[in-house]
Amino acid sequence: MYGLPSSTLVNRPLYKTAFFEKYNLKAAERDHFDADVSRMAIVAYLSPTKIPALRPGQEVKEFYVLQVQLKQRDYDTKNILLLQKLIPQKIVFALEYDEDVQFCIFHTRLQQSEWKHASEAEIPLKGLTFDDVWNNIVAEIGSLDNAAEETLEQQIINREEREKLLRQIEALEKRCRTEKQTRKKYELHQQLLKLKERIANE
Repeated sequence: MYGLPSSTLVNRPLYKTAFFEKYNLKAAERDHFDADVSRMAIVAYLSPTKIPALRPGQEVKEFYVLQVQLKQRDYDTKNILLLQKLIPQKIVFALEYDEDVQFCIFHTRLQQSEWKHASEAEIPLKGLTFDDVWNNIVAEIGSLDNAAEETLEQQIINREEREKLLRQIEALEKRCRTEKQTRKKYELHQQLLKLKERIANE
């Protein structure tokens, strides 16, 4: 499963009713969660005892793979963040809908992979320690560069800032097209040029 060694595979269902009761979720939270999630199970546990070739890391000693069967492809990420918040472990989420899989992992922010057919969905185990493996999984899922000079955290922050600038540029371009007053249109255009210059200099 997901290209993982058979020694790591487990089948430990997490029942929603027990999950709701254990964490005392409000009715609205339960309904919202239930609208997206059909069922859940821990399907892999990765640790040095399961994979002796990998040494414990400074930050990551072990991690789990939690399979989440979705009721709809267009799910609310808040439900995955809720799982991450309530389960204090390092987790790779394998979200399944029909025959497709999307991996998610929390590292500074929630990182999401592209959807892939289940037969092609793999979790890479690259590195000599669990820190290495975890960081490479984060990089793979989040489309980041683990070999870059910038840390993964800085890359995530920079990407968010760039996306924010692009949204501002899009909004300004729309305003420029609809603005009738020449002076105001000029001011908007100058703001637009500054934002585009910031993007170009990144």
